[in-house]
Amino acid sequence: MYNSIDEVMPILEKKGFNISDPWDIVDAFESIIADFAGSKYAVSCDSCTNAMFMSLKYLNAKGTITLPKKTYLSVPGMVIHAGCSIKFNEIEWSGTYQLNPYPVIDGASRFTKGMYEKGTFHCLSFHIKKILPICKGGMILTDDIDAANWFRLAKYEGRNSRIPHNSIDDIEILGWNFYMPPEQAARGIILFVKIPEVNKDSGGSWSYTDLSGFTAWEGNVVNSLIKKIDNN
Repeated sequence: MYNSIDEVMPILEKKGFNISDPWDIVDAFESIIADFAGSKYAVSCDSCTNAMFMSLKYLNAKGTITLPKKTYLSVPGMVIHAGCSIKFNEIEWSGTYQLNPYPVIDGASRFTKGMYEKGTFHCLSFHIKKILPICKGGMILTDDIDAANWFRLAKYEGRNSRIPHNSIDDIEILGWNFYMPPEQAARGIILFVKIPEVNKDSGGSWSYTDLSGFTAWEGNVVNSLIKKIDNN
């Protein structure tokens, strides 16, 4: 039977990582992607959508968030679930766009060396259709150590992944079940060493459906003037 953890060990040993615990593989994957992207820290989770959700919750986001009319279906719903309203604009984008006015980047369609947009919470996707197709996964790139530490707790129900389940006495924050398991991180590393450093964007405004008229958003959409923003 295929075992991604067994396959990844020689790769990590060659790169100088000391793996004594399965969660060390997750740490290694985060370190590898942060170095590749150009950020100080990277925090893995189970999807780009949940990476953006945690970023908005960390920022205590309120009010209206502007999104492109053409984007992935989960994004408007995530913004509403995070407690905000949405405003759709005609935004031309490739690879990434901002959840304006917050420094949160939907970077699901970009994976190339040096991609981190400084000063933001830049969220990645490892969906099966993306450039690094683990199956399902995400990551938050940031230079903010306090935010990174909060995300590490928040993605794992508020607890440290190194503490056994039956040893939890208390938690300091409310979290979610958004963590990436070691097996997925191992697969990410295995695939990462096989792909080019520079890759074309896998999506943009040309590749998604116009979501602005969907009935599910009714009552949560703020009317706005239509404008175009070239985000290339």
